[in-house]
Amino acid sequence: MTEFVLAIEWEGFEKDKYVHTVLEDNILPPYIAQCRWFAGKARQIKQLKVKDAVHFDEFIFMTFESKYEEGDSELYLLPLSFVEEGTQEIPAKGILSKASMDEKIGYLVDAIYDVNFRNALFSSVYHKQTYKQSNNDNLVFFNGKAFVAESEVIDSFLPNIDSSNSAMVFGDKYFLKLYRKLFTETNPEAEMVEFITQHSEFRNIPRFAGSITWKRADNAEITFAVMVEVIKSEKDDWSMTGDYLNDFLVAFVDGNFQIKESVFGKVALLAHRTAEMHKALFALRGADTFNAEPFDRQYRRFLHQKMENLLERRYNLLTDNYLRLDEQAQTLAWKFMESKDLILDFVDQVLTRPLLSYRTRIHGDYHLGQVLATENDLVIIDFEGEPESTISERKIKHSPLKDVAGMIRSYHYAVSAKLYNSAETSEIDELQLQRAADRWYKLIKDTYLEEYLSVFGNPHPLFRDNNEINYLLLFHLLEKAVYEIGYEVNYRPSWVKIPLKGIAEVLAEVEKLRR
Repeated sequence: MTEFVLAIEWEGFEKDKYVHTVLEDNILPPYIAQCRWFAGKARQIKQLKVKDAVHFDEFIFMTFESKYEEGDSELYLLPLSFVEEGTQEIPAKGILSKASMDEKIGYLVDAIYDVNFRNALFSSVYHKQTYKQSNNDNLVFFNGKAFVAESEVIDSFLPNIDSSNSAMVFGDKYFLKLYRKLFTETNPEAEMVEFITQHSEFRNIPRFAGSITWKRADNAEITFAVMVEVIKSEKDDWSMTGDYLNDFLVAFVDGNFQIKESVFGKVALLAHRTAEMHKALFALRGADTFNAEPFDRQYRRFLHQKMENLLERRYNLLTDNYLRLDEQAQTLAWKFMESKDLILDFVDQVLTRPLLSYRTRIHGDYHLGQVLATENDLVIIDFEGEPESTISERKIKHSPLKDVAGMIRSYHYAVSAKLYNSAETSEIDELQLQRAADRWYKLIKDTYLEEYLSVFGNPHPLFRDNNEINYLLLFHLLEKAVYEIGYEVNYRPSWVKIPLKGIAEVLAEVEKLRR
């Protein structure tokens, strides 16, 4: 049987219906099924549709739409390159099809695997080039403060990272993230990293080095990629915290409650860097999308409605799955459901209570895994925001205490996972484990909050007074823990007690406030 060879031409590719049909029906379905970045593998695909071809040098940024039997469609980015046979070694996972172009035989490949494509990307960032399209769109390459390349020529490679996007490293100096799932707005990560780098002195992020943006004639600006400086890290803070907890676990099994002083130092450092990040974002006033804003009526209604909807979904989920939970989780779930009136009364207060603090852009998906530990410091990464939220929602300004709540919940997860899921503690009474986890968590939480707030001084426009700080922190701790229930019930039922315990602690504080 003769091997199929797809005849392609870049000129007029966007109107080549035959090639589109072959891609949609024969080539894309098996190819994307083995791609980590394609998020629709578990869903029933109704149709794949080639949408756009953005020309760039000798390559094309192709977008395609994935329509599903249920739910919204998604738009994906797949850069394409033609590689002549025998000129480069392309891994099998990068080859879409055997192909011909200009009477040459070769392969149609995902362009990230083509060194010539990567060279062209870097050169275009270096020269800040703009590629005009026939439909009045523009593909715009830009470089920022952290881009200090002396030449447009640089070595590149693809790091072994399993991610929903694609990564390229240039000269061990620059890290380029190519976004695969596209939205018809600028990616929040590109905005956040660029503005913090360009307009503040905060250095504990991978600084902005460049971006690739598709500026369409309809005024939409779609981020294809962002480039930042490479951070040489030892591990992320989740792993480092796990190391600290290993020491704690050994002492605990021997009958001692012991936290090394260096652990408190690292927690305080993270709190300090978090506060500096938030001060930098607040200091960016004057840029339209970063102006600090008050807790106006519209935002209060948004916050209230979102929380009510979330609570309703989680109550229904727990009711449907109650019998799957272990005894302790059932007790905590029952307490959560019994407290519905108390929780709704607490949530209702966001509509009426005085809130004179300000809100700003925030990280939005802040936890220990988003912090890299370098030799002497910490670096905050991944500013894309909450994965399940829309791009518009990720850009909504919140109290920075929403990030703080995310990090505090991450510490709670770290200690709970370590004590409940270690072989060394399998014979220890559950109440004893709970007491130890609670004590560790409280000490770490208090250390983190004390250092974080000390960086701002009192008063500060972001935090008007302690009453507002207490309410907003409890609100976002509750929101985060309720959100976490969804993942745990669906994927790790034995862990659902962790967010439920977090909710119980918030409820205890809410009852104190009410009294």
